[in-house]
Amino acid sequence: MLKVYNTLSGKKEIFKPIVEDKVGMYVCGNTVYDFCHIGHARAMISFDIISRFIRHLGYDLNYVRNITDVDDKIIKRAAENNETTQALTERMIAAQQEDELRLGNKMPDREPKATEFMQEIIDMIEVLIEKGFAYQGDSGDVYYRATAFEEYGKLNNRKLEEMLAGARIDVEQAKEHAADFVLWKQTKEGEVFWASPWGNGRPGWHIECSAMSTSCLGNHFDIHGGGPDLKFPHHENEIAQSEACTGEKYVNYWMHCGAVRVDNEKMSKSLGNFFTVREVLEKFNPEVIRYLMVSSQYRSSIDYSDQSLLEAKVALERLYTALRDQGVADVVTPSDYTKRFEEAMNDDFNTAGALSVLFELVRDLNKAKTDDSDKALVLAAELKFLAELLGLLYQDPEYFLQNSVITDGLDEAAIQALIDERTQARKDKNFARSDEIRDELASQGIDLLDSREGTSWSRR
Repeated sequence: MLKVYNTLSGKKEIFKPIVEDKVGMYVCGNTVYDFCHIGHARAMISFDIISRFIRHLGYDLNYVRNITDVDDKIIKRAAENNETTQALTERMIAAQQEDELRLGNKMPDREPKATEFMQEIIDMIEVLIEKGFAYQGDSGDVYYRATAFEEYGKLNNRKLEEMLAGARIDVEQAKEHAADFVLWKQTKEGEVFWASPWGNGRPGWHIECSAMSTSCLGNHFDIHGGGPDLKFPHHENEIAQSEACTGEKYVNYWMHCGAVRVDNEKMSKSLGNFFTVREVLEKFNPEVIRYLMVSSQYRSSIDYSDQSLLEAKVALERLYTALRDQGVADVVTPSDYTKRFEEAMNDDFNTAGALSVLFELVRDLNKAKTDDSDKALVLAAELKFLAELLGLLYQDPEYFLQNSVITDGLDEAAIQALIDERTQARKDKNFARSDEIRDELASQGIDLLDSREGTSWSRR
């Protein structure tokens, strides 16, 4: 049975969907004012794998991940670029989708935009005001009355005053309490706005997700996910808004992936250790990045560095080398490897444990390649099938092994020309020239592998 760590309870729980065989999952997406960074990649890949395995278990999954396309940061960046907020967000959404596809992700079933749900947002705020959970301050902004929700703090298992002590809270004169947060804010001259009962304005960040998630999945759904920095205040506020508005339980299972650290420090622009996905893809094959993210269970933090990426590259090359020049059976025959892979994944999506099973399978496959070709075909098919659940081994083995790192060195045509020259030198028994070519390629990070079928190569 699938067990999921629930942030709300602080423990692993047996997963039981609200509706048998159906699962609704909402994940907080990005605020699209800039290119995706590797922290975004961690969340994207984590919940892509979670969605793949939930479907593998036979559930009919509805995976919704929102896009925040109106926000202070978006307005500021658009003004700096001298472009409209719509032009900026459309460009960044296209870039995000391109990055995701390169990283091997499957797209969510639905990606609602905040700007498409303005009426639902306004309707929810009106209900909160009517119930006494929200009010309009002297500034004209509408605030949520945090003290009115008795269970405020239950996601983080802390009382309101305790959370405020360590949090950065904007204290505004218009608020009744420091913990109150904005639901609708008045716009400044020249900013994008929508008409509302409280004047022209735009929604606060927290209310957007409450409106989009309940509109797409209903008032009560199974899973809500996001990054580690969203537990407070964002997800805490979502619970307060949603449950106060609907009178129902909001979400059964809260899931949060781990953070990405850079050389053992928190990733931060101010520290100069902030990397976009696009910057990393200039040096490494996208599947290397994915492997790094998969190599740790999704709740664990990941230390990102060039060294960790190189280690991921080497590990992934071991898997691809097993498939090089290896046929694959037409039908997948599950064995004990599949059973143990599923056991690992059923334990709160333990991808690290699942990967260890794949490497055991590879050892068996490499042995079968010389001892039993029929068994090798079957094991190769099982390896591909299980790896696909992690979004791995989707490239041609030869291509990956030759392109696991991006280099300004010899291109493929130049490498092949030298290999052809070496092959001819060996035929001519000119072994000195053959060795010279091997050494020349090795000095540029190109390793050769001679076999009965010929010579293949890979980048070191």
